[in-house]
Amino acid sequence: MDLTLLWVLLPLVTVAWGQYGDYGYPYQQYHDYSDDGWVNLNRQGFSYQCPHGQVVVAVRSIFNKKEGSDRQWNYACMPTPQNLGEPTECWWEEINRAGMEWYQTCSNNGLVAGFQSRYFESVLDREWQFYCCRYSKRCPYSCWLTTEYPGHYGEEMDMISYNYDYYMRGATTTFSAVERDRQWKFIMCRMTDYDCEFANV
Repeated sequence: MDLTLLWVLLPLVTVAWGQYGDYGYPYQQYHDYSDDGWVNLNRQGFSYQCPHGQVVVAVRSIFNKKEGSDRQWNYACMPTPQNLGEPTECWWEEINRAGMEWYQTCSNNGLVAGFQSRYFESVLDREWQFYCCRYSKRCPYSCWLTTEYPGHYGEEMDMISYNYDYYMRGATTTFSAVERDRQWKFIMCRMTDYDCEFANV
């Protein structure tokens, strides 16, 4: 997706959510999502966390074969709606090892509010951790997987959540030993408007 188009659409979507959402979403602000905002250099580790009370809504990445078959990453966050309340706890999930396929959702019904990654030259890949936040005793439901990002190994990646009331809970990835790159499918879920007794759905 053209970056200019992203800058035009994202504010419009956020204002529409704020105007037409059932709960008066405070989606008037979001964090930098431009080419200048990469959170890492190639072959460099990084740790990214959304501000308190916000979750990840967009992921952007570019691939560089010459720089260790690595990617630079960029994220955008938005505040959660008022009816979800404030996060009651946040934590780093277990590490997903480099060079392997994996599937992970935030434990304890958490939502993704950040990413941490370290690059390994020996496998030309990264290990990953999600930063997750739990909102009271809310539970996920109506979960689904996005399409693959990027569409093909080595391509630019642009994932933006346009789905009203859906939140990122994790991801599943495949790793190509030939291309030394990953494809991601993000796990998106709605959250209940009430507390539930299930500790990990």
